[in-house]
Amino acid sequence: MKQDGEQRAGLLYGMGAYGMWGLVPLFWPLLKPAGATEILAHRMTWSLVVVVVALLALNRWKWIRDLLGDPRKLALITVAAVVISINWGVYIWAVNDDRVVEASLGYFINPLVTIAIGVLLLKERLRPAQWAAVGTGCAAVLVLAVGYGQVPWVSLVLAFSFALYGLAKKKINIGGLESLAAETAVLFLPALGYLLWLGARGESTIGSQGPGHIALLATTGLVTAIPLVFFGAAAIRVPLSTLGLLQYLAPVFQFLLGVLYFKEAMPAERWAGFALVWLALTVLTWDALRAARRTKVAAARLVARGSAVEPLPVPQPPVDLSVERPTDTDGESAVLGGTRDNGTSSG
Repeated sequence: MKQDGEQRAGLLYGMGAYGMWGLVPLFWPLLKPAGATEILAHRMTWSLVVVVVALLALNRWKWIRDLLGDPRKLALITVAAVVISINWGVYIWAVNDDRVVEASLGYFINPLVTIAIGVLLLKERLRPAQWAAVGTGCAAVLVLAVGYGQVPWVSLVLAFSFALYGLAKKKINIGGLESLAAETAVLFLPALGYLLWLGARGESTIGSQGPGHIALLATTGLVTAIPLVFFGAAAIRVPLSTLGLLQYLAPVFQFLLGVLYFKEAMPAERWAGFALVWLALTVLTWDALRAARRTKVAAARLVARGSAVEPLPVPQPPVDLSVERPTDTDGESAVLGGTRDNGTSSG
């Protein structure tokens, strides 16, 4: 029962995280007339403030010493910070430039791009269904290029930047809150310097739009950190396969907002391109679930095979035939006890 409750909580945390990421296009237009670069600088600055407060509350600082003593991880943190800043900046600009649908496409094709990067950089081998999904995704991009009249560069920048960010995070291998703190710390001074430069030129909006605008700009830190905390809570409670399915909630919400709320145009060519993307993701998801099921069955067979192995007999002391003695049952008890342990041990 406790495990079921944990999984339900994890599912709710995951839905909350991806739901917030899916609804965030409603937030960025509230920050106008601030431009995308100014919003990004505020996001970097206030995110660091929020995560430092969280780390103070949790008293989690040991990771800093380990990180500073590892030049390779420091370099990867810098790469991750630069890549995610590009992702955030392009996404904010796209939303405020009425390109929510195109931005949602980037996160739809992100799993396909991640697979392609795995092949190109990590020399991973794909199953036939994965090749079919990647090929269908490429065809979708071509169809959408026709529909948009140009290569959907916003979608591709978002997809590739987030895939590279995920690759860097995989190599860094530290917690989400700690990683965000390190990434925002790397870009804190450049972001703060940019904001001060804007203020010196009289182009900053933080002093000219009233206290409500200041509060909204400060809220960018919470908008960044809260979904990440929810995601972390979900990741330790539900299987990765479940998280993999939940990740589609964000682009689905973004797509629906773009079409239904922001009233962005969807000509037939775009519908065709999105249909191909969704087909590719369906094939990819089906293949992933089938592979996970096969792995689970194979693991169960190995466990069953291991428990069925006969235990080795316990060596017995040589019997002195010259002396009549009672039957020694200790050895038999040890063997039977070992058999019971092998068959029922949960460790």
